Amino acid sequence: MEIVTDRLYSWASELEPQTLEQALKTSRLPIVEGHVALMPDAHLGIGATVGSVIPTRGAVIPSAVGVDIGCGMIAVETSLTAAGLPDDLTPYLRELEHVLPAGLGKWHGTGSKAAQRWLAAHPNDSLSAKQAERALLQLGTLGSGNHFFEVCLDERDVVWITLHSGSRGVGNQLAEQHIKVAKRLARDAGTPLEDPALAWLQEATPQFDAYIRDMLWAQDYARANRDQMMDAALAAFFRFCGGGGERARVNCHHNFTEREDHPGIGSVWVTRKGAIRAAAGDLGLIPGSMGTISYVVRGRGEPDSWRSCAHGAGRRMSRGAARRAFSAADLAEAMKGRTWLADRASRLIDEIPGSYKDIDRVMADQADLVDVLHRLRGILNYKGTA
Repeated sequence: MEIVTDRLYSWASELEPQTLEQALKTSRLPIVEGHVALMPDAHLGIGATVGSVIPTRGAVIPSAVGVDIGCGMIAVETSLTAAGLPDDLTPYLRELEHVLPAGLGKWHGTGSKAAQRWLAAHPNDSLSAKQAERALLQLGTLGSGNHFFEVCLDERDVVWITLHSGSRGVGNQLAEQHIKVAKRLARDAGTPLEDPALAWLQEATPQFDAYIRDMLWAQDYARANRDQMMDAALAAFFRFCGGGGERARVNCHHNFTEREDHPGIGSVWVTRKGAIRAAAGDLGLIPGSMGTISYVVRGRGEPDSWRSCAHGAGRRMSRGAARRAFSAADLAEAMKGRTWLADRASRLIDEIPGSYKDIDRVMADQADLVDVLHRLRGILNYKGTA
């Protein structure tokens, strides 16, 4: 860990100058209490840096939580081992396209019963009729970009299922609404900001209360989305394998905020933008990229990181830069030995491992933040495309 300034601590051994400058802007905000903690996967984001942990007093920055509220990971340890798997996983990959809609505009045709039950039990009066309908149809869908589903083997050859997704279109729309409100309030009040995207909402105001209500709802929606997808994918997987069961499940956010108590600063809002909570004993999931290792970890409760750790490999280059630097053949080479959507390689180039940081270097950088429980190597990868 490096103390860049008394307002910014960094665990990142690979950090671009633009990313550092963006993090420094956040650290200088008057609402920040203590210091901003930069995780080893930190990279440039919109407003706040992806891979940053931001403690704030009496206020929350909507753009720091981000537009995919509650995005995170889920993993299930199964009772199966590599020896019990069919020789060819391709039929399951094709089944996933029906069980787990993935990609831009890929939703369920009608809301599932599980989605209907969840939404009935978690009403949100702030949603428009169109948003409520989208929330129903997208609950249980993967999305695109870096969202993914994988079948993995750990160091014992035990089979794990992992999945990365968030609050889908409804979470994005709610976030954008509140970001606009925060910017307008800052502009009207003449609040000086180095970046308008860092506008915050002050506690004890109607705008703050409305955001927290929607943000907490979207976090719950994201968690339910992952659980429902996992349930559906597991049922299909066990049918495909002729049996099997679930041994353990981990489900964690990495785009969220919550009120926490920390030594030296007391009760604050801790926003983790591309970071997961790693309090002592917390179980977490840190994925690599396509074709690399992912990790199941246990938090060590490091106070200087605000009991947090990295959420993944972190992008090394933009999607456009990745498409210019790599080819479909490069991606195919990186994915050798895995079952994946090889026929869509040209549409997945921007997810190639070379466009991300080295996940093993990320893990080495945060050896003081987490203990590694399992290393997961993917044998099947399924992603949505734009």
